Amino acid sequence: MTHYETPAEPPQAGWDLHCHTVFSDGTETPEGLVAEARRLGLHGVAITDHDTAAGWELAERAAREAGLPMLRGTEITAEDENVSVHMLGLQYDPRNVHISQLFASTREARLVRTRRMVERLAEDFPISWESVQAQVKEGGRTTIGRPHIADALVAAGVYATRSEAFAGAVSANSKYYIPTPSPTTHEVVRAVGEAGGVTIIAHPGDLSRNPRLLSDEQIERLVDEGLDGLEVWHRGNPPEQRERLLAIARRRHLLVTGGSDWHGAGKPNRLGENLTDDATVREIVRRGAIPLIR
Repeated sequence: MTHYETPAEPPQAGWDLHCHTVFSDGTETPEGLVAEARRLGLHGVAITDHDTAAGWELAERAAREAGLPMLRGTEITAEDENVSVHMLGLQYDPRNVHISQLFASTREARLVRTRRMVERLAEDFPISWESVQAQVKEGGRTTIGRPHIADALVAAGVYATRSEAFAGAVSANSKYYIPTPSPTTHEVVRAVGEAGGVTIIAHPGDLSRNPRLLSDEQIERLVDEGLDGLEVWHRGNPPEQRERLLAIARRRHLLVTGGSDWHGAGKPNRLGENLTDDATVREIVRRGAIPLIR
């Protein structure tokens, strides 16, 4: 087992391991992600669209042409005792049957849920399923969700920005909201592990997403089942949560990652605003089933 030193401070240079493109709810193509990362001088990036690996091929091609190292991954929606949890699965084999089926069922459930939310919203706003579909950039290969509803409301002039829509009618606290049917965190850890990947809990200290966070005990149960790490360096984790998460990481020898949660123009998050150090990336590559893109 390779010794891994838990970083105590966010790195000033390194990799952004949490990035979205038009294959889920980002506004930029994989090629655009690579170009912006190269412009900023990042050591590398990871593509982590929601519940899909559909953008990997274009991202790989762009990364190789630009000479920018890249990890491949997915942000997976899960739940744990009524807590909504996002998990990054990195460097897994996308041909694995279990994880492929998990994504297919989650994407179908997302589609049904999104249509039901649009039906509710259409009673009070100038929005339709067709206007939501018009916001989808990659057709059936795109993971459709609330951001596309938000964009349709912006296009209709109801809100000025996607962020305003998420603070209003698209909010998880609004009367129109319907939760996303999701696998459990335990199933996600198992599926990513079976596919030879590395599992990181994304923004686990972000209280703006959940009235209740995963407890230390819930996180440690997942560690016992194979969880690899925690995304500590994220704008949603306040200082006291970063300290809590770092304490767990030190105690259980977990990987500590950072990411911007970049969505292009879809969020104010800036690419590279939180990073992962090179040593942690090397350890992720060592554990993963697929090679680093160079």
